[in-house]
Amino acid sequence: MPERQKRSHTVHRLCLRHTIDNELAEQRKRVFRLAINNQRHTLLKSTKLETKMDDKNLHVAMYPWFGMGHLTPYLCLANKLAAAGHKVSYFIPTKTIPRFEHFNLHPDLITFIPVTVPHVEGLPLGTETTANVPHPMHSHLMTAMDLTLPFIEATLRKIKPHFVLYDFPHWLPSVARPLGIKCIHYCVLRPAAVGYMSDYGRELVNDKWTEEEFLKPPSGFPCSSIRLYPFECRGMAAAFNSEYGKGMLLAQRLTIAFTASDAIAFNTCVEMEGPYCDFLEKAFGKPLILAGPVLPEPPTTALEEGWASWLEGFKPKTVIYCSLGSEIVLEKNQFQELVLGLELTGLPFLAALKPPVGAMTVEEALPQGFEERNKGKGLVHGRWSPQVQILGHPSVGCFATHSGAGSMTEGMVSECQLVLIPYVGDQGINARLMARDLKIGVEVERGEEDGTLTKEAVCKAIKAVMDDSKFAKEVRDNHSKLRAVLLREGLEDFYIDDFVKKLYGLLESGSEA
Repeated sequence: MPERQKRSHTVHRLCLRHTIDNELAEQRKRVFRLAINNQRHTLLKSTKLETKMDDKNLHVAMYPWFGMGHLTPYLCLANKLAAAGHKVSYFIPTKTIPRFEHFNLHPDLITFIPVTVPHVEGLPLGTETTANVPHPMHSHLMTAMDLTLPFIEATLRKIKPHFVLYDFPHWLPSVARPLGIKCIHYCVLRPAAVGYMSDYGRELVNDKWTEEEFLKPPSGFPCSSIRLYPFECRGMAAAFNSEYGKGMLLAQRLTIAFTASDAIAFNTCVEMEGPYCDFLEKAFGKPLILAGPVLPEPPTTALEEGWASWLEGFKPKTVIYCSLGSEIVLEKNQFQELVLGLELTGLPFLAALKPPVGAMTVEEALPQGFEERNKGKGLVHGRWSPQVQILGHPSVGCFATHSGAGSMTEGMVSECQLVLIPYVGDQGINARLMARDLKIGVEVERGEEDGTLTKEAVCKAIKAVMDDSKFAKEVRDNHSKLRAVLLREGLEDFYIDDFVKKLYGLLESGSEA
């Protein structure tokens, strides 16, 4: 039996254990592939949204993973769909709603449905999102999310949306499909990252990932300079082979989540990742729907006075803004190397970092004498910061980022030069996409075997994009050109219109498109 077919049988055995009907899944798979061959067309063909449904507005439900890097892009898409007149029911943990209410730009069309996150052993009481707990506890939170299945099923039965968009809750198709609801796996990762990490054409032993498998991309992966370092491969293999939710490995969960969907969607565009999208459509054998770049909405309020007054004390485009997202926690020595690297540049800097391992605050973890030496020109804090507004401030000229998908988009449409410091998961692939394929930023050099970061490497990368060298000019020019493409008038509207058009097509197809 061919290896790919073996993989398919393994997937369907898993699906059966999780209430996804085996025979029906096989039937759908055949229909998916037939439809792909018959209905594939060029995404960039300029057309107006036309339907056979008498302009009927859609009702879309969304249930993203309880991580800030998932909740936020889902709400961004919800705002785009609501702006086009469509209704969105957004499932979100109850106590998290206040943090997102001001991002809901269309409360008349976007309804937050509060979800009570069950308590499970191993989680602190009241835990709702990944921002509340360290990474080793995320599996317990996934177990809690899985336990919401009865509530989600009952609510879907009541509100009867046309579609439900999801990512990590792999069981959603098994409860939504019997209700006549189409299921879209809306993935917040980049297509390049998903393609590199896919099992398409790989020879896995007992469905287990090895470090060696991640050293190279899968067969048929687009021509690219994207590769992972040994320390990243170890981390990736460990993650894929670890339990993520009770009784299920992360690799199994993702496989089922992708396989069981009616279509897969990404927030990207062919102008940036076209070859990777083509590869994924072939690898998964089902429709790939692009929502476009799904850019963050312009801030509706001014930057807080405290931030603004501090930034205004510096010349235009001179301040380094460094942020590693809401979840990355560094070892103390790596935290110190990073901030010392910022200091070494001689440029003013603002760093939003979580306290390192073993520290309660960032202040207690700073190198000796650091605060005194940098008083008035360098600031490190552990509080939340309004990233989009800071990146848009005239004084900020460099963005040192972990290369998470959301920050990646925000960085690309800013006028700041990009310095990339990836740490976990897909971030290394994102960084290589930007630094090597698109050549719009510079990645900080790390120890390939252990991932060690040094202050000299941090300083070198920042100076490489901030000085007046030929290389820096080339990177800035590339970034400027891509930014112009992403911000081109009408681009987002075209993609959202096409996204909705394809959703209508899925409904009109009867079974699957």
